[in-house]
Amino acid sequence: MKPFLRSQLERYAQRLGELDFLLSREDIMSDMAQYRRISVEHAEVTQVAGRYARYQQREADLAGAREMLADPDMAEMAQEEITGAEAELLQLEDELQRLLLPKDPDDARNAFVEIRAGTGGDESALFAGDLTRMYTRYADRVGWKVEVVSENAAELGGYKEIVLRFEGDNVYGHLKFESGGHRVQRVPATETQGRIHTSACTVAVMPEPDEHEAIKLNPADLRIDTFRASGAGGQHINKTDSAVRVVHLPTGIVAECQDGRSQHANKAKALQVLQARIQEKDRSERAAKEAALRKGLIGSGDRSDRIRTYNFPQGRLTDHRINLTLYKLLYVMEGDLSDVLQALAHAREAEQLEELEMGTTG
Repeated sequence: MKPFLRSQLERYAQRLGELDFLLSREDIMSDMAQYRRISVEHAEVTQVAGRYARYQQREADLAGAREMLADPDMAEMAQEEITGAEAELLQLEDELQRLLLPKDPDDARNAFVEIRAGTGGDESALFAGDLTRMYTRYADRVGWKVEVVSENAAELGGYKEIVLRFEGDNVYGHLKFESGGHRVQRVPATETQGRIHTSACTVAVMPEPDEHEAIKLNPADLRIDTFRASGAGGQHINKTDSAVRVVHLPTGIVAECQDGRSQHANKAKALQVLQARIQEKDRSERAAKEAALRKGLIGSGDRSDRIRTYNFPQGRLTDHRINLTLYKLLYVMEGDLSDVLQALAHAREAEQLEELEMGTTG
């Protein structure tokens, strides 16, 4: 184990003793807010300290087994113990590294995914439809719920823009690295000469804000319009002016919802999307500044960052941020996204580990 990791883990063992002492004090037990905050930290620190204690135990077992190798009668048993201890130590070290990485508090949240057609006209809108299907199929595989918040369908199929809401376990944590420019290379159905065209879509993944946070928007900063929904929204939707568009006047950010039957429900959902977009704007500006300083692999999540190419003639998907190439494009388009998402998560973990090490040695 690297010395910097060991020194970090020693601090957890020390901190656990401090927290045990704090939780035994009457003044802290009588202050519920403080008691709850310390209890949460205690649970997190206990998990890390417990795994580190197990690591130290297995280190001692390994040292003992190596000493036993010198005895011919014990050599075979000692070798079995050595093999088992070495394997578990590797597993524990990997687990401990992950436990030490800073957690994004938004990872556990549900998310809004906005897919917008870019350059490429009709073909770009069709590709936006393909991406919508890809993410929806992935959600089905992992047991998430999906709902359409708003959609602007294109004449020949697909979408000029669509906003989806994904609900489930750690949705934002899984999908957050999907933000950016997605490029497709293929022969469009309308192409008679068989030429390959390139078109693009942008994807923005935004954590869903707390319900009560949307109320923080100043009503004086909002313009709320109702309109008749268009597109495939169901029969009932076309008969009423239930669709809602909200404009945040200071930033010009717009959100709309046309999926629900009631104007009230659509307004609440549109306000949530608006809040998510405002927070995302702040987050991406901060991330862009940080990325300029440290040039991270994963990038800032900016829409202008071209993150991935889908090459249909070669059946190839390439994620440019981590130089990942997979020749299983048709499976990916059917929602088999696990390999891509895991590779991105591991790349980010490696980045964080490097930052942690630099922070400790710097």
